[in-house]
Amino acid sequence: MTGEIEPADYRRALGHFCTGVTVVAAIDGDGEPIGFACQSFAALSLDPPLVLFCPGKSSRTWPHIEAAGSFCVNVLSHEQRDVSMVFGRAGEDKFAAVDWSPAPSGAPALSGALTWLDCSVESVVDGGDHHIVIGRVTTLAEPVSGRPLLFYRGAYTATEQAEPTPGVLDNLITWSSDWSRTDTWF
Repeated sequence: MTGEIEPADYRRALGHFCTGVTVVAAIDGDGEPIGFACQSFAALSLDPPLVLFCPGKSSRTWPHIEAAGSFCVNVLSHEQRDVSMVFGRAGEDKFAAVDWSPAPSGAPALSGALTWLDCSVESVVDGGDHHIVIGRVTTLAEPVSGRPLLFYRGAYTATEQAEPTPGVLDNLITWSSDWSRTDTWF
């Protein structure tokens, strides 16, 4: 396809890229927990440890998280579809349905998540109809075993754990078994 990209076509094409599902959460200025489901999350840098996520500019939650200055990214497990659905909807007390405890920043770390990353807002960049938020990771939770909650072609999906492929994926930021390598993955 060439020419102007139609939003529906763009969405359908990108739906073929499987993503994990997270909940980005913080404590607002009134001391209340806030958060939203987010599938546009990625590791950005090992040194310094940076992540990114992309809230829509129409998000009502993002301005409160930005004002808080810190947030916790909760990586949801396959068993947390209901959590994703609650945090994907607007207008209800999302934290009434989940157990959580404060991460060191005070931001909510959800029970049952595969892991969480406590972060401070490093910078915010314009990204069209979204913001690109870069966060500095300040604390990591010890990951637990389990399958991740995945989203693909407009639905939750699952995959089985694959056997490691030695050497092939060594340069992916989240899976390298030898962090001293400096090659670039092409």
